[in-house]
Amino acid sequence: MTEREKMLAGQTYSTRDAELIAMYWKAREALHAFTQAMPSPDRMEILRGLLGEVGDGVWIEPPFFCEYGPHIRIGERTYININCFFQDNAEIEIGSDTLIGPGVQVCCASHPVNADERVVASPPPNGAPYVTTSAPVKIGNRVWIGGNVTILGGVSIGDDCVIGAGSVVTKSIPAGSVAYGVPCRVQER
Repeated sequence: MTEREKMLAGQTYSTRDAELIAMYWKAREALHAFTQAMPSPDRMEILRGLLGEVGDGVWIEPPFFCEYGPHIRIGERTYININCFFQDNAEIEIGSDTLIGPGVQVCCASHPVNADERVVASPPPNGAPYVTTSAPVKIGNRVWIGGNVTILGGVSIGDDCVIGAGSVVTKSIPAGSVAYGVPCRVQER
């Protein structure tokens, strides 16, 4: 099993794997080109070549950041505001007609809380000096995520939800909910 396969399966993997590092640099080149491109409808084509799937009518404002790109799928007519970061160490699926506010972070990677478990005392050559796992994130259709929200790996946000600005989403949110806070909790349904 490759390190990328381990990563996508939620197993411990080496972030310093050659395939993953090559994907990382490819993403940096594409994201730089996207950010530097003159505003035009053609600018989105740069991200269509990087991301796993981009539906019709998707609008992403620069600057936009991601870890690798191919593990991100975005449904039709979704809008992603400025300064968002998608850490796609696992699959990130975003539905159609979703609004994502500025500064939103989707963080799929995780590390053990205990430092003795997190830090590798003697990493192999070109190996990561820390332990990393990841979990996918799924965001439904017609969701509105306010500015500066952080969504952690393993979370699903159901259709028709509103996530209040500044929230930290650590657990899944059922469809049709309004949720906010740190940690984010359902306030009404």
